[in-house]
Amino acid sequence: MKLRCRWRPSAIATVLTLVTVAGISAQVRYERGQDVVPVFEGWERNADGTINMVFGYMNRNYEEEVDIPVGPDNTIAPGPVDQGQPAHFYARRQQFVFKVKVPRDWGDKDLIWTLRSAGKTEKAYGSLLATWEIANLVYQENRKGSGDLTYPEQPNRAPTIEMVGSARRTVTAGQPLSLSVEVSDDGYPLPRVRPVQSGKPPAGIEIESPKLESPMSQAVVKLDRGVRLGVTWVLYRGGPGTVTFNPMRVPVVAVPSPGAPPTAGLISGKATTTAIFSQPGTYELRAYADDGVLTSPVDVVVRVLESEQH
Repeated sequence: MKLRCRWRPSAIATVLTLVTVAGISAQVRYERGQDVVPVFEGWERNADGTINMVFGYMNRNYEEEVDIPVGPDNTIAPGPVDQGQPAHFYARRQQFVFKVKVPRDWGDKDLIWTLRSAGKTEKAYGSLLATWEIANLVYQENRKGSGDLTYPEQPNRAPTIEMVGSARRTVTAGQPLSLSVEVSDDGYPLPRVRPVQSGKPPAGIEIESPKLESPMSQAVVKLDRGVRLGVTWVLYRGGPGTVTFNPMRVPVVAVPSPGAPPTAGLISGKATTTAIFSQPGTYELRAYADDGVLTSPVDVVVRVLESEQH
């Protein structure tokens, strides 16, 4: 049976939390062997009138990362089979992973992402129903960024990100590859400001860093505590081996120290990581610039050659 749920993402998160808390004693955790479920997160408007369909996924495994190459088992329709979807799936729930741009006259058609894994076929149906439109407050509520939920919402724009050097690289398996990106942001959202509790130095104000993610979500793309702007590196497609990032999350701008009120305005910097590949092959890596609410990706394709030791 195909379930075509039309709840808003925030409502889904709330209901799932309530159901989980109520039945946590009966919950079964699977470390591996389960399938991956595509998720339609909602749609957003572009300035030119086109529409972005936004997708994520739920890998039902708590530990196993799953590879589903783009093709018959990982396809989007109508249109080309390859519309920018991932082929490597990290464990548990990963939100707002990629966007598919559709024309302004898309109408009432569904954009369907189909995944087949672990002997199951799962589908996500993207449509332009009004209740599925998402904006900054929906991202804020779901990603639990460092800013407050305010109305009217803060004029937050997604950070920009550019690859330093070529977007195609070659390296030998087992050898470190240095990767750098330049990122900038408008300074929104402003970090939360809370009065310092009695007896907690220093006096004045305390700027609250992002909350820890729920163990239910285990989000890969997120800011570490105390970071206002950062970059997360992920394996997006490829293999057959693994990639180790050092570090996976790179801080660019820290939250201001207590006593220094947060301000808007351009913040920018460079984020550098090192990637080591376990086996030869072609790997597509993705770096997400992240302001705690909105993200922007950039990709680099790495051809990994066999080690001379072999």
